[in-house]
Amino acid sequence: MTTGATLEAVGRPVDRVDGPAKVTGRGRYSAEITLPNTAYAALVGARTASGRITGIRTDAAERADGVLAVLTHQNLPKIPGRPSLLPSLAGHAAPGESFFPLQDDIVHYFGQPVAMVIADSLERAQFAARQLHVDYDRSASVTTLDEGRDQAYEPEAIFAGFLPARTVRGDVEAGFKAATQRLDATYHFAANHHNPIEPSATTAVWDGDRLTLYDATQGIVATQSTVAALLGIPPSKVRVRASFVGGGFGCKAMIWPHVTLAALAARQVGRPVKLTLTREQMFTSCGHREEQEQRIELGATDDGRLTALRHHKLSLTSPFDEWAEPSLGMASQAYACPHYEGVYRLIRSNTMTPTFTRGPGETTGMCALECLMDELAHQIGVDPVQLRLRNHAEADPNTGHPWSSDGAEECYRRGAARFDWQSRNPEPRSERDGNWLIGKGMATAGYPVLFPMQPQRARARLYADGTAVVQAGTQEFGTGVGTAMTQVAADGLGVALRNMRFEYGDTDLPNVAAAVGSAGAGMISAAVYTAATTLRDQMIEQAIADPGSPLHHADPATVIVREGRMQLRDRPETGETYSALMQRHFMTDLDALGSWSPPPQNLPYGLATFGAQFAEVAVDPDLGMVRVRRMVGTFAPGRVLNAKTARSQAVGGMLWGLGQALLEGSLVDTRDGRWANASLGEYLVPVNADAPDVAVEFVEVPDTVVNPLGVKGLGEVGMVGAAAAIANAVFHATGYRARELPIRIEHLL
Repeated sequence: MTTGATLEAVGRPVDRVDGPAKVTGRGRYSAEITLPNTAYAALVGARTASGRITGIRTDAAERADGVLAVLTHQNLPKIPGRPSLLPSLAGHAAPGESFFPLQDDIVHYFGQPVAMVIADSLERAQFAARQLHVDYDRSASVTTLDEGRDQAYEPEAIFAGFLPARTVRGDVEAGFKAATQRLDATYHFAANHHNPIEPSATTAVWDGDRLTLYDATQGIVATQSTVAALLGIPPSKVRVRASFVGGGFGCKAMIWPHVTLAALAARQVGRPVKLTLTREQMFTSCGHREEQEQRIELGATDDGRLTALRHHKLSLTSPFDEWAEPSLGMASQAYACPHYEGVYRLIRSNTMTPTFTRGPGETTGMCALECLMDELAHQIGVDPVQLRLRNHAEADPNTGHPWSSDGAEECYRRGAARFDWQSRNPEPRSERDGNWLIGKGMATAGYPVLFPMQPQRARARLYADGTAVVQAGTQEFGTGVGTAMTQVAADGLGVALRNMRFEYGDTDLPNVAAAVGSAGAGMISAAVYTAATTLRDQMIEQAIADPGSPLHHADPATVIVREGRMQLRDRPETGETYSALMQRHFMTDLDALGSWSPPPQNLPYGLATFGAQFAEVAVDPDLGMVRVRRMVGTFAPGRVLNAKTARSQAVGGMLWGLGQALLEGSLVDTRDGRWANASLGEYLVPVNADAPDVAVEFVEVPDTVVNPLGVKGLGEVGMVGAAAAIANAVFHATGYRARELPIRIEHLL
């Protein structure tokens, strides 16, 4: 019985509840957790991409001051478990790769852990690690697309087996025959690394047979399940805590070997062990966005209506997992095209398994499609916005099901108005500002709405003084979940925001799945709201059953709660506070567990978040330098829980899109398979000096399908389309069509 809460806190631009702890330094991140008698571990990575270890000389390291243990494949206990690769949305074991290091002498990729040194200080552990000498029998490796093209194959499935490698609807050849316009382009995307400001870090401590991990993770339950599975112990024996996480962007969504290695090291030396990855190790230990190539063939009528789309992707995967980010998903749904063929092809290479990376899949797939859509618009002389509107899919093209909610067309219109798109002269190189060439471009944004595979739970507790707490086993990695869930809980229970507290960051709390794929806000808010409203309804029922209550015998459907006071909707003077009811019954507190079950996988609706991106660039024709001057993003993410943190999410995503378009690319030295620019000095990311004026608007579209509050998610869609809008603006400014990202100076000279 949910009477329906009035949403007063939800949607407001509430300041972050964790802000004071972060700015004063009271908040502790995983690498800052130092327990009594803590030892420190340092990993030693392989210096070749492929081969076999023929010898490890450990004597100098073992003699170094403070060294407690040197662990290699020769003396590290073998792990009993080997869970299969699963997306952490499953809520089960979620290893980043099915391979686990230090089990044998085979080297699969550069940087693969081949030894671990534990000492009584970090400096001593790092010094001793440098004393190790490893001999290799090196073998030929494949580290780039060009090196492995002749080995490409089409797997049965990708993405840990969750997605088919081939998708077809209609008859794509018939669609091309019906086309009067045809385009064919191949796009190359450099590998990308996540580079959160906080490196991955784990502190492990054993108490008998019970393990506690302080881990920098996007999914504390995923960490718990994965480590338990690898060690062959029950998850109930593993507790994971993560108060604050300094960014993740996908590299902390899956659980990588260093977490379990920290636990093994702590058990080996009999004391707490902290393992923090170096910045270089962040390039070789936590996955990445794979180098990839996408070829798109597009057929259309003279007025721009799509008749056929063929989208093939070729990318590098590891020797042991068939991973490809799902780049073709949203691109197959964005437009009403009757004939479609999408195919993934893989090359097994000497790299670790790639992983979720900032707008996984859709960031690259939609970029390729949106650049080609802009090319079509120019070729037939149709405005790019009008071309998108003309091809907008009123239903999911793959299934024919209606969208659970849409908003795309409104995003195009509001974004174009905010950007003043109508003033744009469509002719390339038609606008200058002094020596600068000015260009304007746009693109569609879109991201699927994902659900976890099991119920999500939260607990609400109300105290007799009128304060309340809601608890859920999730984590805060910069998205503002602590603040947004405080708002959701306050509205669900009907108490003032100042009297509500949200507790998280501990697997001892009711469990929720990892917050990945923009699913966090929807699933966590659903559990929190369910717990809060369940407790609220219990209090209303008690009041109605209490002869001493002014609400005795009232119809529960007529009772609402505001500021902790239960009252009749039509006669607000009739009612009482939670506190009065509890004190009359000598109750100190009351709690309720809320459980939300996600919709079934075969839901008869199309599920996606839509948006539109606009960008203006200035290009120096003599230096080939590109500056993004302004960006506008309009998004339809369902209900917005906190206007301030939501805007921050969208702005951050759009700036990551700037990085994808112009700056970010990981380069491989093919001689040894090493990432050649594995530092923030050489891997370029957007900084304040690169940031343009960014405007964000939300089109809030009601959605009664996805979850109780209609939250579709915003974390990823802010990046999707941004790079394409910039690339299209570069074409408008210069006449140059980018076929490779990032766009470099030499491309424009």
